[in-house]
Amino acid sequence: MAFSDLLEQVGSTGRFQVLHVVLLCVPVLMMASHNLLQNFVAAVPFHHCRAQPNVSQSQLSPEEMLLITGPLDQAGRPHKCQRYVAPQWHLLANNGTFSSGDLRETEDDLEVGLQGCDDGWSYNMTAMTSTIISEWDLVCDQRSLKQMGQTVYMGGVLVGALLFGSLSDRYGRRILLLISYLLMAVSGTCVAFSSSFALYCLFRFGCGMALSGNGLNTFSLIVEWIPTRVRTVIGTITGYCYTIGQLILVLIAYFIRDWRWLTLAVSLPFYVFFLIAWWFHESARWLVLNNKPEQALKNLKSVAKFNGRHEEGEKIDINILQESMKKELSSAQGSYSYLDLFRTRRMRTMTLAVSIVWLSTSFAYYGLAMDLQKFGVDIFLIQVIFGAVDIPAKVVITVCMSFIGRRPSQSGVLIVAGTSILLNLLVPHEKQLIRTCLAVVGKGCLAASFNCCYLYTGELYPTIIRQSGLGWASMMARVGSMVAPMVLLAGDLVPWLPGLIYGGAPVLSGVAAIFLPETLGSPLPDTIQDVEDRGSGRRPKKLSKETIILQNMETDLLKLPA
Repeated sequence: MAFSDLLEQVGSTGRFQVLHVVLLCVPVLMMASHNLLQNFVAAVPFHHCRAQPNVSQSQLSPEEMLLITGPLDQAGRPHKCQRYVAPQWHLLANNGTFSSGDLRETEDDLEVGLQGCDDGWSYNMTAMTSTIISEWDLVCDQRSLKQMGQTVYMGGVLVGALLFGSLSDRYGRRILLLISYLLMAVSGTCVAFSSSFALYCLFRFGCGMALSGNGLNTFSLIVEWIPTRVRTVIGTITGYCYTIGQLILVLIAYFIRDWRWLTLAVSLPFYVFFLIAWWFHESARWLVLNNKPEQALKNLKSVAKFNGRHEEGEKIDINILQESMKKELSSAQGSYSYLDLFRTRRMRTMTLAVSIVWLSTSFAYYGLAMDLQKFGVDIFLIQVIFGAVDIPAKVVITVCMSFIGRRPSQSGVLIVAGTSILLNLLVPHEKQLIRTCLAVVGKGCLAASFNCCYLYTGELYPTIIRQSGLGWASMMARVGSMVAPMVLLAGDLVPWLPGLIYGGAPVLSGVAAIFLPETLGSPLPDTIQDVEDRGSGRRPKKLSKETIILQNMETDLLKLPA
């Protein structure tokens, strides 16, 4: 008897599994809110230097104040970072607003000297009533701090992936999920009450760590309590929860325009998730593999009772449980590490190509998704469009992977994404509709690339180091997401350079993907030698059709958002 048979015996798709999956998927809706939160809390409002304190504004309109206090930039708009040393009253006479006799001119007024915004900035708060930009003046010389804030958050995601992944294997999925929920709730609350930008970054780092813990342990608890035959459906549903979460963020941000209250609104639900998570059952698989068969047996009987199969549950004992996990127990005795990903020539080539694909996909994805204001479209509308495009994109890539193969799908979608981003460099800035359409195509292709990455990588690596391969690839994705915000700073020197980098990286990685082997219809490799045989053209050991289908369905669940 296999462990899957035990799940069938206690009710594999009963009330417990349905409630279990629903309660685990609901927090995924809020994961997108934290991942893309900076699009709203760090939105850069239109700003200009505040007028000198001695300038009376009683008889001047806002337009006249802008005219006499600061120069215009190359686009003909008030300069964001410079003002005149003294008000230029004579410009009102040139503008026909005042007669020359009405102006209080001095010799200094006519000297067009420029200075920085010594008295601060004035902000036009139309999209948001308050952001971290307006609160801490993260503009002009301090504008790079905005990108640093997102980089710090992504650094937390990277550290969380490394930390929570190893801890969950050692201490269990349930307890680490509880810690992740509490960490997200507390860190998010502290972000909302941060008194400085340094504290804001510190607590956002905590949110990033919690996000990884949520994702990793949610996936583990889902996959280890449901039967193989429904994993594809559940995996797809879980992936779409993240997509819907992007739309929920827009709705919340539309009604809550203050950055502190918005952060609090997407963080408080995690206190509720923390309380609900106490009901979750620890994975019986993990308990058996970690020498806790008595607790595993107790959990299985509890699930059977919840599903109305009390009698079937009572028939299970420790001997039956250990026999069902015999194969897993023997596999767990092997010792493998990340070094095995580079042990042979073909493994090195494959790992290098996979690293490039994951890094560039995440790099370009967050380069687009975290810089929505550059398209000149309402920030709420563009976020809705960017979120909604993921739905058809994931459907199309799934069909392509099933019919034309993994390699051409992965390569093609990256090249199309990069090309659309590069084409945007040729479109004039005032052609907002065309620019937005190209960006949406690029973002949709990159979202599809993520879907393909998870399944394809799971099929490329052998069973003995599959989790290590996925962990390494995920780490490369986090590195890409950390670097992405900083590339935007290059636009201050060369405006077209960020677009060239964001577009060029997917094109190059699409070429690198050509060097990966095709896996459609092939049995999953179990050992490194199987990978070598596949690369040399020799056929690996033949698996049954049923086994191939089940293994493909297992890896298909790996469609959680990166």
